[in-house]
Amino acid sequence: MSTHLEEALPEPLTAAGREGLAAILARPRAAAVAVDFDGTLAPIVEDPEQARAHPRAVPALAELAPRVATVAVVTGRPAGVAVRYGGFAGVPGLDHLVVLGHYGAERWDAVTGEVRAGPEHPGITAVRAELPAVLERAGAWPGTWVEEKGRAVAVHTRRAADPRAAFDALTVPLTELAARHGLVVEPGRMVLELRPPGMDKGRALTDHVRETGAEAVLYAGDDLGDLPAFAAVERLRSDGIPGLLICSGSEEVPQLAARADLTLPGPAAVVDFLAALARALSR
Repeated sequence: MSTHLEEALPEPLTAAGREGLAAILARPRAAAVAVDFDGTLAPIVEDPEQARAHPRAVPALAELAPRVATVAVVTGRPAGVAVRYGGFAGVPGLDHLVVLGHYGAERWDAVTGEVRAGPEHPGITAVRAELPAVLERAGAWPGTWVEEKGRAVAVHTRRAADPRAAFDALTVPLTELAARHGLVVEPGRMVLELRPPGMDKGRALTDHVRETGAEAVLYAGDDLGDLPAFAAVERLRSDGIPGLLICSGSEEVPQLAARADLTLPGPAAVVDFLAALARALSR
């Protein structure tokens, strides 16, 4: 790799991260690249329905994908929503992109353009019915709102006058509601998501790496929901599969930055890194 390209790729701060990046550069056709959507490929916005991939995200992924074994978007969103908001469908170069939605409970393959999924957990229906009363009893703050996610339900507090206080006030009652119906609560950046157990990005990522036979892995994320994926990469490392962990930087989630090999200041920088990696692999 030339000096110019070495300078274009920020060096990971950890030995494990440097080993992971070196393995990807040395054996790209055996490498899996996986990224979160919101906060990693798409800037965080107050209204999640307005989230869209960074303008340079699709070109960067389309340049990178043909040079590695697999590119996957791993997200808590429904797979079809992530495809629409990302603009991933029908893009030359992304012919074999995979979107693992709802933490892996749904899968969209670019090669078929179809979403595959199992049955919905019955607890979601019960939670939908009870949630308004639970929020009222908890004194949900003005600005708190509910996002229907199909296989999950999310309560956002980012629009409240005091988002952190609203988040803290709702954590216990929503956790109790979820537990009554066999669900779990996934905390995020001013959001509490009620979803079925056994669905997490770590399991989705591990299954995908094993399925593809990847011998090196890169994962980039920004939120608490990405911690299981970070843990999965750490376990894969212990099994002899080098990995690189990237945090799309946020002061709201220091737990992720503390475990990352490389922290980048948000989606624009993540996209630039992926584009630089693609350029490095083209030489």
